[in-house]
Amino acid sequence: MQKLIQLFKKLSLLLTAIVLLGILTATAINFWVLWRGSRHLLSSIEQIPVGSIGVVLGTSPGGGKHLVINPFFEARMDAAATLYHSGTVYHLVLSGDNRRADYNEPSSMKEALKHRGVPASALTLDYAGFRTLDTVARAHRVFQVQKPVIITDDFHIARALFLAEAEGAEALGFASAPIPWRRSYKTRVREWASRVRAFLDVYILGTQPHFLGETIQLPQPSTPETADPTE
Repeated sequence: MQKLIQLFKKLSLLLTAIVLLGILTATAINFWVLWRGSRHLLSSIEQIPVGSIGVVLGTSPGGGKHLVINPFFEARMDAAATLYHSGTVYHLVLSGDNRRADYNEPSSMKEALKHRGVPASALTLDYAGFRTLDTVARAHRVFQVQKPVIITDDFHIARALFLAEAEGAEALGFASAPIPWRRSYKTRVREWASRVRAFLDVYILGTQPHFLGETIQLPQPSTPETADPTE
């Protein structure tokens, strides 16, 4: 019996050490991703180069039988519309999940931005943005955006920029207005695990997008020479 007790104590200590090591590793990875990504985060619209292309990361607009509005969706759409109307971002790529016929994030984003005064001609929909990794890779490889302005939540933006840097894009980040902690704490906690997965995707697994396809040419910014005098 004494030997069993000693063995149990050793196993308990080993398990505790493993758990602590896991927590420390996850914390270190989170700080690494935050540091790498936050270097490219902008604090004001004035820092965005005129003639930029924005890449808006998708999320569910909300709804359902209780008609619950997703505050993250609304904040991202507000930020994207603000950048467009400021004149710094002339075109927006709306990238989200559309893997099911009854779920279409890009189309929901398009309608929300049209309601905010952004013309359809300034919007390109990317239906294969299943994950943040897919979105940034497709923006770079499929839509040929070399210097995107990524638009998403304040806690999500560092991971998106980290993945964009790993992809080879010279991305900048613009965070939407923060959602109060009481409404966002669950998502913020999940983001810790998402950063660990992003780290593994980049450095260990070499994860690639689910789908790429042929390149798509986006409109060029208007210049005095190309502008339509009738508009």
